[in-house]
Amino acid sequence: DGIANLTKMTLIDKIKTREANVVVIGLGYVGLPLAVEKAKAEFSVVGIERNPERVRKVNQGENYIPDVLGLDFDDAVRAGKLRATQEFDVIADADIITICVPTPIDKNKNPDITYVVDVVNRALPYLKREQLMVIESTTYPGMTQEIVLPLIESQGFTLGEDYYLAYSPERVDPGNRQYRLKNTPKVVGGHTAKCGEVAAAFYETIIQDGVMRVSSPRVAEMTKLLENVFRVVNVSLVNELAILCDRMGIDIWEVIEAAKTKPFGFMPFYPGPGIGGHCIPIDPFYLAWKAREYNFDTRFIQLAGDINDSMPDYVVNRSAEILNKSGKCLNGARVLLLGVAYKRDIDDLRESSSVKVGSILQKWGAELAYHDPFVPACTIGDRQLKSITLDPAALASFELTVIATDHSNVDYEMVAKHAPLIFDTRNVLSGLRAPHIFTLGAPNASE
Repeated sequence: DGIANLTKMTLIDKIKTREANVVVIGLGYVGLPLAVEKAKAEFSVVGIERNPERVRKVNQGENYIPDVLGLDFDDAVRAGKLRATQEFDVIADADIITICVPTPIDKNKNPDITYVVDVVNRALPYLKREQLMVIESTTYPGMTQEIVLPLIESQGFTLGEDYYLAYSPERVDPGNRQYRLKNTPKVVGGHTAKCGEVAAAFYETIIQDGVMRVSSPRVAEMTKLLENVFRVVNVSLVNELAILCDRMGIDIWEVIEAAKTKPFGFMPFYPGPGIGGHCIPIDPFYLAWKAREYNFDTRFIQLAGDINDSMPDYVVNRSAEILNKSGKCLNGARVLLLGVAYKRDIDDLRESSSVKVGSILQKWGAELAYHDPFVPACTIGDRQLKSITLDPAALASFELTVIATDHSNVDYEMVAKHAPLIFDTRNVLSGLRAPHIFTLGAPNASE
């Protein structure tokens, strides 16, 4: 027995030799890229996904996440390194479990971690010794150790000795062609030093630009919130300045370009109709909720969130003003929304400010249509709409066109030429200033 114990492989040994079996729970924008990268690194990967259509697509080799390279996905599935299931019993054969499920906010803007709790509870019967669980879902500082840790301990494990727990925030940026999972540094916080060591060894197999170990899951959780709150605060600042510049007749876009020439102390952010996505609109509320436990009011962060939340209303109000200047009313006007995804060149609608703008336009009585080359159909307000074909005749039939998402494969010269009135919230028509073109944060040519 002594000889057997000496030769028994540790979990780190299994990771380094690619003999560790990996389970990824949640095969969305975070989980599927992770699963594919792990399969590329020669790990055997099983994805647990509640959506049966996604399970079918993975097992049949149909890629549904644009950020995942099709060739990598095909190779992983064909090699038998990646498959998907809805069943949790595969965890019994796993050495590493990564949790990549949604963490939204509820109607009162409080954290909703029910998805995380549910999948951990469903995993509990299949946990075993010498196993690593990593939470990647965005959450508040303390969730991993306050909620997940007791559930694992309830099964008789001693964390850091015979079971390992860590938090490693996802840093996925959908549509970013430069920075992907592999070349974006990873932050890892283990419950104990040993937990951190095992988790770091796991991610070091695929992360080219290094893994940074921090002292605890709470530090890693706060790191994720700081990254996104930083963006929220700066976007809200430039959005507020854009509204001010509208009133002052100053071009905020020209101001930003001038400020960018300073080689230190400035980082450019750009205005728009609001913020969207899976993290940035939500993370400030996670932090604000947790701060109340410490009798602390995150006033600055909440104000930033309020400013960004108000931008869709501002865009609709400005749209009404633009129509009024042409002697038209928003109520009953035919309005075309250009772009409904939350950012350029992706199909993601989560928390999309463009969709929010469209919903408010409908409430004001506008007859709404949209064009988005990445989203063939979607629900806006209480209506199911399909993307229309963009051509000169279609553009001419709308009293107002609102550019809400700046997809790169749209013929904006055609839009500028044939749309009677345009409200450009993304400055994609820069250089095409004309009396019928109005730009967020910039004076109109006729003003």
